[in-house]
Amino acid sequence: MITLWGRRSSINVQKVLWTLDEVGLAFEHIDAGGDAGGLDDPAFRAMNPHGRVPVLRDGETAIWESNTIVRHLCAAYAPGALCPVAGLQRAAAEAWMDWTLATLQPAIMGLFWGFYRTPAAQRDARRNREFEAHAGQAVAGLDHWLGERPFVAGSTFSMADIPAGTLMHRYFGMEIGRPPVPNVDAWRVRLSERLPYRMHVMQAFDDLFGRLAF
Repeated sequence: MITLWGRRSSINVQKVLWTLDEVGLAFEHIDAGGDAGGLDDPAFRAMNPHGRVPVLRDGETAIWESNTIVRHLCAAYAPGALCPVAGLQRAAAEAWMDWTLATLQPAIMGLFWGFYRTPAAQRDARRNREFEAHAGQAVAGLDHWLGERPFVAGSTFSMADIPAGTLMHRYFGMEIGRPPVPNVDAWRVRLSERLPYRMHVMQAFDDLFGRLAF
């Protein structure tokens, strides 16, 4: 039995929801975090001592950190499909997942919080320009990479597409300056053809505009 804790509006929870449906697993979803609360409950802290979502329980084992959960699900339930089996191919896919976590997500989500979720009167314009520039540079680098392949890890969709693909919906949904990225645009169209992506990621988030609290 697989159980997932987290609020559906969380970008990190969306990664996992998308993955669960891509691998075709039945699961129970428990709303947690934000208005639902529950992150300080002793039972939840026993699963994740940091009190953050998502948390996924697979059998008797609880796993936290969204990219780690995505890796686990793809390796355990879609080896050779969403998770490359060959060691070097898997390393190449994981490198892009780590790059997303270390570079792309801090820039895009920094801008999302600093610009989109912060009321206008409280925004730090200089800091937001920095986030916008860093995000643009990162997405332009991804665009260059996608100029020679349809998906991040090569010719087929894989776990490497999920973390970055989830961020794209937020990035392109904000009224900000962006560099021209035709290859990323074409990749986004390919992602939008996947039902789990449309179900779990391509959701309106305008209710979060100017709202610092969940």
